[in-house]
Amino acid sequence: MDDFLDKLPQMDLMRSEKMTLVQLIIPVESAHRCVTYLGELGLLQFRDLNADKSPFQRTFANQVKRCGEMSRKLRFFKDQIDKAGLRCSPRHELEPYIELGDLERQLADHEHEVLEMNSNSEKLRQTYNELLEFKIVLQKANGFLVSSNAHATGDETELHEGTYSNNGFIETSSLLEQEMRPEPLNQSGLRFISGIINKDKLLRFERMLFRATRGNMLFNQTPSDEEIMDPSTSEMVEKIVFVVFFSGEQARTKILKICEAFGANCYPVPEDTTKQRQLTREVLSRLSDLEATLDAGTRHRNDALNAVGYSLTKWMTTVRREKAVYDTLNMLNFDVTKKCLVGEGWCPTFAKTQIHEVLQRATFDSNSQVGVIFHIMQAVESPPTYFRTNKLTNAFQEIIDAYGVARYQEANPAVYSVVTYPFLFAVMFGDWGHGLCLLLGALYLLTRERKLSSQKLGSFMEMLFGGRYVILLMALFSIYCGLIYNEFFSVPFHVFGGSAYKCRDTTCSDAYTVGLVKYRDPYPFGVDPSWRGSRSELPYLNSLKMKMSILLGIAQMNLGLILSFFNARFFGSSLDIRYQFIPQMIFLNSLFGYLSLLIIIKWCTGSQADLYHVMIYMFLSPTEELGENELFWGQPFAPSLLILTTILQILLLLMAFIAVPWMLFPKPFALRKIHMERFQGRTYGVLGTSEVDLDVEPGSARGHQEEEFNFSEIFVHQLIHSIEFVLGSVSNTASYLRLWALSLAHSELSTVFYEKVLLLAWGYENILIRLIGLVVFAFATAFILLMMETLSAFLHALRLHWVEFMGKFFHGDGYKFKPFSFALVSNDDE
Repeated sequence: MDDFLDKLPQMDLMRSEKMTLVQLIIPVESAHRCVTYLGELGLLQFRDLNADKSPFQRTFANQVKRCGEMSRKLRFFKDQIDKAGLRCSPRHELEPYIELGDLERQLADHEHEVLEMNSNSEKLRQTYNELLEFKIVLQKANGFLVSSNAHATGDETELHEGTYSNNGFIETSSLLEQEMRPEPLNQSGLRFISGIINKDKLLRFERMLFRATRGNMLFNQTPSDEEIMDPSTSEMVEKIVFVVFFSGEQARTKILKICEAFGANCYPVPEDTTKQRQLTREVLSRLSDLEATLDAGTRHRNDALNAVGYSLTKWMTTVRREKAVYDTLNMLNFDVTKKCLVGEGWCPTFAKTQIHEVLQRATFDSNSQVGVIFHIMQAVESPPTYFRTNKLTNAFQEIIDAYGVARYQEANPAVYSVVTYPFLFAVMFGDWGHGLCLLLGALYLLTRERKLSSQKLGSFMEMLFGGRYVILLMALFSIYCGLIYNEFFSVPFHVFGGSAYKCRDTTCSDAYTVGLVKYRDPYPFGVDPSWRGSRSELPYLNSLKMKMSILLGIAQMNLGLILSFFNARFFGSSLDIRYQFIPQMIFLNSLFGYLSLLIIIKWCTGSQADLYHVMIYMFLSPTEELGENELFWGQPFAPSLLILTTILQILLLLMAFIAVPWMLFPKPFALRKIHMERFQGRTYGVLGTSEVDLDVEPGSARGHQEEEFNFSEIFVHQLIHSIEFVLGSVSNTASYLRLWALSLAHSELSTVFYEKVLLLAWGYENILIRLIGLVVFAFATAFILLMMETLSAFLHALRLHWVEFMGKFFHGDGYKFKPFSFALVSNDDE
């Protein structure tokens, strides 16, 4: 048996890459170049040897701070360019390499220039807005003052800005009472304040003025007829011109304070019409000069931003790379001589030669007299997990990693999921019409792959583009399963020839109600189209899809158990093979494997036996005859087969019952025995050491040091694991019935849309009703069947893989290999 197991393949292609722990001793003068070259290679993951230090205590903290400041300036330039609406494409010619210090000085000069131009532009814009508001106030307030002057002329009165009266009655009486008094207006001290305010504040502003003056004011307003830019927010706002008539110095003070509180700008308007015209001409002249100045300043600022924008992408990449290099250098330690930096890290075993060549080239390019020392270290902790993927397998690997990263060199479920995942999806989604729609979407993403990969996509579109090959395989498998189900938008077609059934006699006019008879060989591929619409369609398809779901589920769970065997064999755990894999295989196949065998026998023999009855009485009364539910009833050799069947059922039940304590008891006692033999009965723990234990195979990795053996904890853990597997065997098998349920739901929903929407509308002669029915059918198919049903089948297939399949062998407690790579740094920042 051992010889047979030794001859089995190791599944190296389905495990993570072998990793090596290496140490680098780098001279200070070549450290920066070495790390830069390693970042370009992207195959070494550095360990942080300064984890106990804060970021400010590390050696290259100042350089990291400088890079962070330059990144801030570059983001400032990018925001300014976007705000100005400029489109600066990078220069295509090769630009010379720029040193970090020179770049820092250039960025400081550019930032100072842009900030100064922004400050000047903001001051000019504020002045321009004030003059524009002043012009509008002069134009609009003139109408109020002219009407007031006309009224005053009729009463031989005159308005003066500075007049006031000491009469106490003037302070408290209303404007109406003042107008009724026999005294002239120049003795009443009537004044006015004109200004402009945001429209959304007008109502509260007027109410506050009324309350503050106790109604002793006259408020006039008019729209400004043009929007004005708010200097603080750079947004166009609608404003209202107002003129407040009042009397008394106390009211004037209150009104001015309220104007200031509400952000209303007050402007002096002379009463004399000649002075108004002269002032308006002066304001218009200054506005014209300011417009020319602002345009010139905007052009100069855009020219400066364009000069920065041509090199902005290159500068951002340079600063990002430099910051990543110094962050990595901060993970290294100085040796005792302070002349070399010492670093440690993980790399794939196949990359050792490439890393060595890169370090030699960095030494040569930096003119260092001392080379980099590169040697292998003995690993104590568990290495990271690294799978080499391509465009096709990367999406499936991401799906698996979303559940958990595989343990180092654990069997990778993604290899099998490339086939099983889209196939289980197609079992639930099977319709070759809908599959063709998915295929067209996948082909669109694939044909525009180069263009879409260079664009910045939204989250939903990015998710679709990342899973383009998953969608492609799901579409192909859906077409395959749809041909098996013989469904094209729920309509059957005679794709592979004529039906095997025909009408019972020549008088038969309705085959769907009278029934069909078989007159030739079965339909060559898939479901016979004559089943569609017949009285036995639903019972037939229910039975077919339900039994098919059980067979697929048992097959995939057995695959998971087989992978657990290869895992145990790879890691040298004979206890897991003897006391987990073997009893689990026995328990699962004694019950549900036997059920799968009965399903196949029933299909092959055409038996009418009820398998529910057979399985129930296998537990309740395994020796009792089942009568008409015997699978081999009526055959010449039935008596002997019935005896063999009874013996087989009893044997399978006994094996299933024996497998449960087999899983539960031996392994904890075997582990206790091994522990006692290793430490000769000592109850204290092993002294912690950095050396590898002698019992551990050289080159292997251990996740943790030996701890004190706790038998009760191990026994409880094994008890939970055993109960979980026994109960999970039942629940997981039932969980695969979702393949049947969702397939049936998809088919029936598609049938409802076809018959109750499209065919119903097509029964009318009105072209408008037909067109409406076609549109409703198209939208229902697109949004419900192609979007919601696709998402539903996708999530259910995900659950079947994460729980029912991967739960049998996958631990998922590893951590990803994250090498220092400029490509990964750029992707993370973007």
